[in-house]
Amino acid sequence: MTKSPKNDLPMMSAEEGIVLFHPHMPKKAKEYVCDTLDSRWIGQGPKVDLFEARFRLQFSQPGSCLAVGSGTDALHLAYLLAGIKAGDEVLVPLFTCTATTIPLLYIGAKPKFIDVNPATLNISIEDLKRKVSDRTKAIVCVHYGGLPCDMAEIRLLADKFGIPVIEDAAHALGAAYDGKPIGAHSEFTIYSFQAIKHLTTGDGGLLTFLDDGLAPLARRLRWFGIDRTNKQKGIWENDITDIGYKYQMTDIGAAIGLAGLEEFAETLAYRRSLYRRYVKNLSDVPHVAIVDDFDPRKEHAAWLFTILVDRRMDCQLKLRSRKIESGQTHYRNDRYSVFGSTEIFPAMDSIDDKYLILPLHTKMTLADVDYICEVLKEGW
Repeated sequence: MTKSPKNDLPMMSAEEGIVLFHPHMPKKAKEYVCDTLDSRWIGQGPKVDLFEARFRLQFSQPGSCLAVGSGTDALHLAYLLAGIKAGDEVLVPLFTCTATTIPLLYIGAKPKFIDVNPATLNISIEDLKRKVSDRTKAIVCVHYGGLPCDMAEIRLLADKFGIPVIEDAAHALGAAYDGKPIGAHSEFTIYSFQAIKHLTTGDGGLLTFLDDGLAPLARRLRWFGIDRTNKQKGIWENDITDIGYKYQMTDIGAAIGLAGLEEFAETLAYRRSLYRRYVKNLSDVPHVAIVDDFDPRKEHAAWLFTILVDRRMDCQLKLRSRKIESGQTHYRNDRYSVFGSTEIFPAMDSIDDKYLILPLHTKMTLADVDYICEVLKEGW
């Protein structure tokens, strides 16, 4: 099988130029972490409960919120709570972080890849319609870069076949579709708080689900199958009936997350201002195509700014010569041997050597965006 061309450019440091990613550490993070370190709780404790409650309120999540150790943990729990079992077929994006799909292999389920929409790098609705069937047990979608998928169309297909939708919103905290926040559209939605996401807890994630009746099971699965509330009463009548995991968030991570929630509106607004500046500068550049369909139903979360270019490596080398880092970040999953895919994906093939991610983070300025765009306008 043909492999994607490798990007052998070494990572830059912030001192060398404009880096592709940079963590955003909220102003009060140190204060809240130190307060936690001086408390009785540094593992899962009251700050995790507080983080879940504030997150649910702040992002208008209609269902329960469960904070966990990573977005991958959240996905695994979502698949279990959705009733996915060994041998079940689940439709998943071809183009995503492997964390979207690997947890299905934990269960023994069978991922079936859906080709991309080249305009958005989200899943292709046309390919989804071709592949959904009575064998399908769930549809998984990823809001690439923070741009929502075509949720109305996905919902229609899911309802037609009576199956749940699981949204991987690792990129999309703060995004909205048709006036409703991401997390309010589907049976299950997960978020990532990994180091370079909009909101970080160092590493962490969160699962939200519309059926509050699943909350007791979800909380048991997060902690070895144990009912922690009863366990902390000091009683010994607690049985374990479910195979659980060690998927909890810690109060140290939650302390950072609580600080991030306080300034999230400002963080999101700033990232969106950088995104809009890129769009303004590059919309009329003939050799650069912006990955965005500008659908008015969609509010972009501005985690990534991605373009399509010819001679991508030459473009990257030109940017690097001017002290600008760029990269790919995510790759098509069918090229990983662990998935054993032999299908052909023509849309992904058409852009496989063209997509390029440009810097977008809170350590940048609008002047940095202008500079990057001027370099791109020069050509390569």
